[in-house]
Amino acid sequence: MGSAPAFPEPDMRRLGASEPSVLKSEALHRVLRDLDRVVVAFSGGADSALLAHAAHTLLGPDRVHVVTAVSPSLAGDERADAAALADEWGLRWSAVETDEMTHAAYRANDADRCAHCKEALMDVLAPIAAAESATVVLGVNVDDLGDHRPGQKAAADRGARFPLVEAGLTKDDVRARSRALGLRTADKPAAACLASRVPYGTEVTVGVLSGVERAEAALRRLGFDGLRVRHYDDTARIEVPTDRLADVVERRDAVVAAVTSSGYRYVTLDLEGLRSGNLNAALGPDGA
Repeated sequence: MGSAPAFPEPDMRRLGASEPSVLKSEALHRVLRDLDRVVVAFSGGADSALLAHAAHTLLGPDRVHVVTAVSPSLAGDERADAAALADEWGLRWSAVETDEMTHAAYRANDADRCAHCKEALMDVLAPIAAAESATVVLGVNVDDLGDHRPGQKAAADRGARFPLVEAGLTKDDVRARSRALGLRTADKPAAACLASRVPYGTEVTVGVLSGVERAEAALRRLGFDGLRVRHYDDTARIEVPTDRLADVVERRDAVVAAVTSSGYRYVTLDLEGLRSGNLNAALGPDGA
């Protein structure tokens, strides 16, 4: 696959892993001040939430437009929570629809699916940013750079910036700073797009995404947070943190009922537990 996007290097002598995250927060503020006006891609997850909150606090609503991209790959609960956060924090927020599902290349679900998704995202965010003389910024942290994420390069090639990366913030830094600020997103489980539950090569359809969303929502109602339901045709493979595996087995009947009522015939439990991005292993070491 293509090379990783290039970002301004943080001054790690000052912002090394041993330094308090507050120093990296100061670096984040410098990046945002330099940008002056931003359009924040806002999913409501821990990363984009900290970025939106920091930008709004530092620059004010006139210079910060927070935008949530809505499509079948965004769970309805996540869209609702993004709207709730915007209301709680007084953000200048809007929701816009993206059209990645209309593109055959995206639906084909090859190794570049995320690139097609980010291109669709930039198609709607770039005009908003241009109208406001602003820069599109995404909530990507340093830890995200180590995985196969072609969407990062696609967004960077279209002019997006990643302030958390430029300031040297890791996922732990994001959570630590969010806790210090009292943000309720500090410990929010990661919630990647629903298409990430579909193995590469399996077509992404609205029906598939809806089935995954229903199954995950049903399991959350049973008290299982931070989970994934991986889609394998009529089989669902459940991933939960390893310390919750026994709970799933103990509540086997309820779990099976929740998932089969969402359209799956078979229900399996991954004994390796929750692993974000684990479907990328099928691409091999070079992401191909």
